[in-house]
Amino acid sequence: MANEYIEKACEQFRALIEEQLARQEKMEMGATPKDFKAMDKIVIGIVGGDGIGPIIMEQAERLLRKVLAEELESGRVELRRIEGLTIENRLALGKAVPEDVLTEIKACDVLLKGPTTTPKGGSLESANVTLRRELDLYANVRPVQVPEEGIDWIFYRENTEGEYVLGSRGVEIPGKLSMDFKVTTEAGTRRIARVAFEYAAANGKDRVAIVTKANIMKKTDGNFTRICHEVAALYPNIKADDWYIDIMTANLVNKDIRNQFQVFVLPNLYGDIITDEAAEIQGGVGTAGSANMGDQYAMFEAIHGSAPRMIEEGLADYANPSSIFKATEMMLRHIGLSQKADKLAAALTECTEKEKRVVVTGFADGATCREFADYVMEKL
Repeated sequence: MANEYIEKACEQFRALIEEQLARQEKMEMGATPKDFKAMDKIVIGIVGGDGIGPIIMEQAERLLRKVLAEELESGRVELRRIEGLTIENRLALGKAVPEDVLTEIKACDVLLKGPTTTPKGGSLESANVTLRRELDLYANVRPVQVPEEGIDWIFYRENTEGEYVLGSRGVEIPGKLSMDFKVTTEAGTRRIARVAFEYAAANGKDRVAIVTKANIMKKTDGNFTRICHEVAALYPNIKADDWYIDIMTANLVNKDIRNQFQVFVLPNLYGDIITDEAAEIQGGVGTAGSANMGDQYAMFEAIHGSAPRMIEEGLADYANPSSIFKATEMMLRHIGLSQKADKLAAALTECTEKEKRVVVTGFADGATCREFADYVMEKL
């Protein structure tokens, strides 16, 4: 019986290798990034998601409609609601992202998306993982700032490889063992390194931290480190520092040195974990926005989950919308509307850092999501 499983696993592994090699070859061909400033019309997809997603997304759309009133009136920007990315619909169809939903998404230029639930166990892939692959959103970008401590970090997490790209396609011998796979490609690593160093060069940063576990994961992380240093050689004014993920998690809570870090570039799984740690230092995962960027598409979202606990406890209306509002700001900047983004950023700073007239806590003694949005809109 074990031999049968081994044969099937070998066949599956061969198919996975062939698939990833084909993907590597496609990436080698490259793609021309979309020039939003040259576009006559920009379509923004509004995806509610599930759990608290529709609640925070309703308020994010209200903000967008106020900030982009002129662009919406002139037709330069269109907001397009996309339904069907709920856990109920995805489970019923057995699809991480239903085909009709994916078609609607691909008809947009950028997405503003609420959180989506991923079931534990089973084979249903994360909707985010699927979208990152289908739209080739290879760079997850998360800024974290704590001005009073001199913290100004930005994380460039490779978004389409690592452990997640094949996370639902591992092999198993029931009752004996199970194995998942980690993928690192030459082209995939080179492009995430390039955008991280490009950001550093364009924004006056002189250090990039390359974060891996290359001393243990010698093939995957070893190559990630090597390629990052090859890219770093093209930027002689920027110092590339090697760090292991375990010590870097300690560094972020070390107040004596953490303000020395600037730009981080790292593989998928490590980036997923450490950016949540970084957000907690800023004030919690509810305070940080997230961008998923590719050459043709981009997706902006809250970094927290769908919060089923809040739904169960009747607290959904008190969900903190700060993260999706920050993502909205990042999206405006991405599509070339920096002045609009600056205006929203100033309003958010005024509300959350200066006046602090309302506090969104996720508990019934704070402001509701809508009340918080009303406060921000007063400042716009």
